[in-house]
Amino acid sequence: DVLDPERLIQCPYNKHHRIRACRFPYHLVKCRKSYPEVAKELATCPFNARHLVPQADLSNHIMKCNDKGFIEQDIGNQSSGFQREQMNAVSTWQAPPCDEDWET
Repeated sequence: DVLDPERLIQCPYNKHHRIRACRFPYHLVKCRKSYPEVAKELATCPFNARHLVPQADLSNHIMKCNDKGFIEQDIGNQSSGFQREQMNAVSTWQAPPCDEDWET
């Protein structure tokens, strides 16, 4: 199950490291410091910082990344929500009282 926090994930810096999903972000920070040469060769997915892929494969990963759909859906929801708010907004502005009589 992808959402199981106890599932084991393979570390992109050291293939022998298997880390629980709930600890994975912390492990990535630690391992990045321990393996700077490997870190130089990896690129971070713009949709999920837990996805580290070889730089040459990044464009292919971006096209196929499962998390891209979540981001696109979220952006769509935000923009349609903003449009709905704009349509439902009612102006509460009122002109201040005027003491001038331009007819006189």
